[in-house]
Amino acid sequence: MSSAPASLTDKVRPFTFDSAIAATAFLGPRAVFVEDQGTALLTGGEETRVKLHDGVVLETVGDGRRLLTAGDDGTVRALGADGTVSTLAEHKNRWIDHVALGADGSFAYSVGKTAYFVPAKGEERRALDVASTVGGLAFAPKGTRLGIAHYGGVTLWFPNAAGVKPEGLGWKGSHLGVAFSPDGRFLVTTMQEPALHGWRLSDGGHMRMSGYPARVKSYAFTADGKWLASSGSGEAILWPFQSKEGPMGKQPAMLAPAPDTRVAQVACHPKDPVVAVGYENGMVLMARITDGAEILLRAPDASRITGLAWRADGGAVAFGTEGGAGGLLEF
Repeated sequence: MSSAPASLTDKVRPFTFDSAIAATAFLGPRAVFVEDQGTALLTGGEETRVKLHDGVVLETVGDGRRLLTAGDDGTVRALGADGTVSTLAEHKNRWIDHVALGADGSFAYSVGKTAYFVPAKGEERRALDVASTVGGLAFAPKGTRLGIAHYGGVTLWFPNAAGVKPEGLGWKGSHLGVAFSPDGRFLVTTMQEPALHGWRLSDGGHMRMSGYPARVKSYAFTADGKWLASSGSGEAILWPFQSKEGPMGKQPAMLAPAPDTRVAQVACHPKDPVVAVGYENGMVLMARITDGAEILLRAPDASRITGLAWRADGGAVAFGTEGGAGGLLEF
């Protein structure tokens, strides 16, 4: 770090788990710690422990009202703020690799090369096969448009528009995670190589964001959509998306540099220009984009940060580690 930051480590409520934390999230006011072996803890009031999967949790996504998890037991499960668990989809003897939530309560998931869309109103699910194994799923912020990442690019699918052919956004290589910008103007994927790739959806213009020493595994747009924060380097890399061209021809900003480690997780504050940054050495910092000011939330302990999330009102942040430690800080 450039200088010793202020510290809130003594305000963090600690938790200990039997296995690695796969993800952290919030359901209403309650923090959720999802263990990779299929169980979850909901904090707040009387703590609630629930069983989500008979196996490993492969991906999680939440909207503050429910948390969806995909598992290698072939199920998609939904966890509510009251601790109830329901099964939303099941494929025996298959892995459900990815899951995504739509703004209207619809959801999508993938099995191998097939993406499934399940409408919110209980209508029959729809399926689309893509060219190779699905690498990631994301819904556009408005309307029902699903981005499906795979080898060679992204397929844009409008599952509610009967007869409308899916669109393709091509770029060589293996595309994994996928995200739309908050205003819906851009789409960005993580690559198998240490790079991000993006498209300007108005005209399909390409945006290549490279120079990382390691593969980007965590990335998120700020609430105002002006920056895309990402892992994969010794500091959080923030690409500018303020202009209509996106980051093309512009240098990224660098936030919260740390020596001898790399950023593993990033989570953007839901309202303010602040990013929570988790590192491979177990440290967590909170950094302000405008001036780079830092606050230490967790001291390093050589256990990689694997979960990092803000409460919807920005009043709390939760984090978890590969070693099974969790922390909750309420401001």
